[in-house]
Amino acid sequence: MSFHLLPGQTYPLGATVYPTGVNFCIYSKNCKALELLLFDDPQDPDPAHVIHLDPVHHKTFYYWHVFVTGIGAGQIFAYRAYGPFAPEKGHRFDGAKVLLDPYTKGVVWGPGYRRDSAIAAGDNCAHALRGVVVDPRTYDWEGDQHPQIPYSRTIIYELHVGGFTRDQSSGLPAHQRGTYEGIIAKIPYLKDLGITAVELLPVQQFDPQDAPQGLANYWGYSPIAFFAPHAGYSSRQDPLGPVDEFRDMVKALHRENIEVILDVVFNHTAEADAQGPTLSMRGLENASYYILKDNPAEYADFTGCGNTLKANNSIVRRMIIDCLDYWVHEMHVDGFRFDLASVMARDEVGHPIENPPILWAIESDPGLASTKIIAEAWDAAGLYQVGTFIGDRFAEWNGQFRDDVRCFLRGDKGMINRLAARIIGSPDLYTAPDREPNRSIHLVTCHDGFTLADLVSYSCKHNEANGENNRDGANDNFSWNCGLEGPTQDPDIEKLRKRQIKNFISLLFLSQGTPMLLMGDEVRRSQQGNNNAYCQDNPLSWFNWDLVSEQAELLRFTRELIHFIQSQSIFIQEQLLKDHEQEHEPYILWHGIHLHQPDWGYNSHSLAFTLRDPLEGVHLHVMLNAFWEPLTFEIPLLRQGQVWGRILDTSLPPPQDFCRPEKALAISTDSYPVQAHSVTALMARHP
Repeated sequence: MSFHLLPGQTYPLGATVYPTGVNFCIYSKNCKALELLLFDDPQDPDPAHVIHLDPVHHKTFYYWHVFVTGIGAGQIFAYRAYGPFAPEKGHRFDGAKVLLDPYTKGVVWGPGYRRDSAIAAGDNCAHALRGVVVDPRTYDWEGDQHPQIPYSRTIIYELHVGGFTRDQSSGLPAHQRGTYEGIIAKIPYLKDLGITAVELLPVQQFDPQDAPQGLANYWGYSPIAFFAPHAGYSSRQDPLGPVDEFRDMVKALHRENIEVILDVVFNHTAEADAQGPTLSMRGLENASYYILKDNPAEYADFTGCGNTLKANNSIVRRMIIDCLDYWVHEMHVDGFRFDLASVMARDEVGHPIENPPILWAIESDPGLASTKIIAEAWDAAGLYQVGTFIGDRFAEWNGQFRDDVRCFLRGDKGMINRLAARIIGSPDLYTAPDREPNRSIHLVTCHDGFTLADLVSYSCKHNEANGENNRDGANDNFSWNCGLEGPTQDPDIEKLRKRQIKNFISLLFLSQGTPMLLMGDEVRRSQQGNNNAYCQDNPLSWFNWDLVSEQAELLRFTRELIHFIQSQSIFIQEQLLKDHEQEHEPYILWHGIHLHQPDWGYNSHSLAFTLRDPLEGVHLHVMLNAFWEPLTFEIPLLRQGQVWGRILDTSLPPPQDFCRPEKALAISTDSYPVQAHSVTALMARHP
C-alpha cells in the first residue's frame, strides 16, 4: 500500500471517501495521542500501517483528523487512543485496546473476535472489531422511493432478521438462512399476509457475545456501531457485503410497497458497566458518551444493561441525528422505533427533563420529516411517558392496549371502561387536541414477552433455559393457560386456546390505531413459555416454516382479517371517531347485551359496538364476550333492503370463523348468541 498523509478536515465525522483518498475524523476531548490503524486484510492480527496523529497538525479543537491518499472504500481501520486512565474522573483511556470509530459505516466481523479480550488487561488487536470504509454513493438504487404509507393504512410486522429464516424449514439454501437476503426470499409471504411495514429488531451492529456464558445475544439490544448494519445477518462476508445486502433488502421490500422500520437502541451500548469491555466510546471519551454517577467511576443505569448513553450531550446528540439521517438518506429506511425512548428524556446527569434537546431535534429534523418515528415511551428506571411523550410526530407503543386487552380476554373484572378506551384509540391516554388515533401503536405481543401462542398456554413464565433460575423476564404477563400449563392434548383446552388466539387477533385489528403483529403469531409460534428469549438464538426463537401448513387455518383467519380492515374506510380513519350518531362523519356507538345500554359495571365481561361510516356506506356491529357462559346480544335494525352478514365468529370452526362480506351468512333475527370467550362481527350488506 502506497499512500500520503495530509492534515485532513474536521467534517464530516467518520471515514469519508474522496476521489484521491479517505478523510478520517473522530472526536476525543481528553485524548493525548491517537493512532489510526490500517489493515490490509480483515483477518490480519496486526495492522499493516500505524499512523500517529500529530496533535499540532491533526487536531482541531476536540476533533482528530487526517487525510490518507491512495485508499478507498473497503479499507479496514480502527483506532488506539492514549490518555489518562482515571475512572474517578470519568476517564478510561487504554492504549492497549483497539477501538471502533462510533461513525463507522461497516464492521468486519470474524471468528477472531473475543469480547473478553476487550475486558482483560493487555493488547487485544488480534481479537478486536474493525471498521470498514464505506462509500454510499456507489450503490445503484434503481430509482427506489420511500413508500410513505400513512399510519392509517399501516400494518406493522415485528420481525427478527436472523430468526425469520434461520430454521432449516425455511427451505432456503444454508448461506441465505438468517440473512437480509433471506428476507428478500420471503417477501411474497409478507405481501400475502397484508403487511405494509416490517419493524426489524436491532440491525445496527451489535455484540452477540454480550450474553450469559454459553448463550448468544439473539435480540441484538447490545449495539456497538450505530451506523453499520449487523454483519452477522449478511450472506456476504466481504467487508462491504453487509452494507450492500441490507440495501438490496430495502430495495426489494420497497418494490412490494413494504416499509422498513428499524428498532434503534440509542440508550446504551455493548460496553456495559465498569467491568465491561472497552470497544469504542469508553476508550475514546467515556465521560462525554455515558451518564456517570456522582462517583464518576460508576455508570448510571437507566436501561438495565449496565450503562446509559448521554443522549443530551451535544456530541452524542449530533451522533444520533447524523446516524438517523444516514439510515434514511443512504440506506433508505422509512422509520425508527426508539427502544426505551424515555432514556432520551433524561439530562446529562440522568434527571428527567421537560424538553429534551435530542427528542426535539429528532422531531424537528427536516431530513426525517417524512419518516415514521415511534417511541417505546418508558425506561427501565421507572420513567413512564405513554400518552405524554414530547412533540406532535412521535407515535407510541401502547403498552396499556396490550395489558387491558389481555386482562379483558382473561376474564378480569373492571375492564370494560378501559377496553372501550383502547378500542377507540386511547383518548384517555392521548389527550392532545386533534391527535390522530393511529399514533397509538397497538400490540398484544412483541419480542419482549410471551408469543401469542404462549399467552394462552402458560400462566407463568418458564425461562429456565436462560440460565438465571427463571428470575429474569417479567412476572406481570396477564396470561391465562386456559386450564393447564403448557402443551396438552386435551381437546377442550385446545379448542379454547385457538379461540382465544383468534379473539386477540380480532381485537388487535378491529380497534382504531396502528396494529403491530409479532413474527409468527399468525401461525401459533411458541417459545415454550420463555418470555425473555433475548439469549436464545436457536429453534426456540426461530420461525418454524412448517407451521405455515400446520396452522394454515389460523394463518388464513389472520390474513383475511387484515385484508378486510385494509378495504374498509372505518379502519382507515385519521381522526378520533365520534361517540354519537353522525350524518356525514364516521362514528362509534357502545352497547351491552342490550342496544345502547353498555354495562360499564365492575362485574361486566361483555361489550358491543357499532362502527358506521355513512358516506362510505360501511356499517359493522362487533360483540365481545369474555364471560364463561354464552350471552345473547341484541343487534341493531337496518334500513330496508339490508341484512346483517356474519363475517367473524371466533367460536366457529374454520372456515366459518371468518367469511368475506360477500359470502357472509345472513342473520335475519334481532339478536345473536355469542358463545363464551368469543368475538363476533356482523356487517351490513344487501342480500
